Amino acid sequence: MPRMNMVQALNSAMDVMMARDENVVVFGEDVGYFGGVFRCTEGLQKKYGRDRAFDTPIAESGILAAAIGMGVYGLRPVVEIQFADYIYPATDQLVSTAARLRYRSAGAFTAPITVRSPCGGGIFGGQTHSQSPEAIFTHVCGLKTVIPSNPYDAKGLLISAIEDDDPVIFLEPKRIYNGPFDGHHDRPVIPWSEHPASEVPAGHYTVSLGQAACVRPGAEVTVLTYGTMVHVALAGAEEAGVDAEILDLRTLIPLDIETIVASVGKTGRCLIVHEATRTSGFGAELAALVQEHCFYALEAPIVRITGWDTPYPHALEWDYFPGPRRVAEGLKRVMAD
Repeated sequence: MPRMNMVQALNSAMDVMMARDENVVVFGEDVGYFGGVFRCTEGLQKKYGRDRAFDTPIAESGILAAAIGMGVYGLRPVVEIQFADYIYPATDQLVSTAARLRYRSAGAFTAPITVRSPCGGGIFGGQTHSQSPEAIFTHVCGLKTVIPSNPYDAKGLLISAIEDDDPVIFLEPKRIYNGPFDGHHDRPVIPWSEHPASEVPAGHYTVSLGQAACVRPGAEVTVLTYGTMVHVALAGAEEAGVDAEILDLRTLIPLDIETIVASVGKTGRCLIVHEATRTSGFGAELAALVQEHCFYALEAPIVRITGWDTPYPHALEWDYFPGPRRVAEGLKRVMAD
């Protein structure tokens, strides 16, 4: 079985789907000839032609408007917003049109579009290239929100997103495009070439939307996380010496609440970790759901480890980025109560 990093896995997913379905088209800023700023679409234009893999103007609202129109009339657009920070001009198209289309047409029309976008920090991109806006989209009925943490899941989830008949926001943690990092230093914990999840089938397969994965079984505390923070949480659990069960949520909407409830019901404690800002972050929704479903099982208050409520700093990136030390401190705190 071939080994891939996340960039290669995402490219493979689009390649597989473009070969299987001539209605799949890929477009966005610099995704054609250049192959995308992170090379996720490299080679697709050469293989499938300029009609199916092409560049667009720097106009996110126009990119999404075109995708919606294409989707209504039978195509399956896979569009790239070059950085998640740039998606805001297209928010009205996503919220008011794409997400509402099935409802407002009583099922007569759908918007089978996939919106790919690199998210998060860790590459010294500063405040306008490092945001994690996932919570915004989870608030919108009709949108699905996906964030993979490894190459195997990235390919399977992207294929599922492309095959889905409703709009999917597919956020890709760019910090782990080429391998997971430790959260403290600019070095990999383990390169993808040695990581079990780098074994990625060359052909078609899917990972179901709405299904979490247990990446570390444990009995003392449940850690809920996703994306880059899965790797940080694994390192933090080792540093803390706590028997933590770590769940990679993979999709935020739909959310696998059954797996969460079963895990917290077993451990009696819960730590939530995400990179986005704390206030109104998705961790707040997770905390509310755990409280509602697991109140009588909880033996300690729920703890959140998140980014700070400030724009993403350039010079102090590693102080903002939740690292293993902060996760370890959170685990010790939840275990002390």
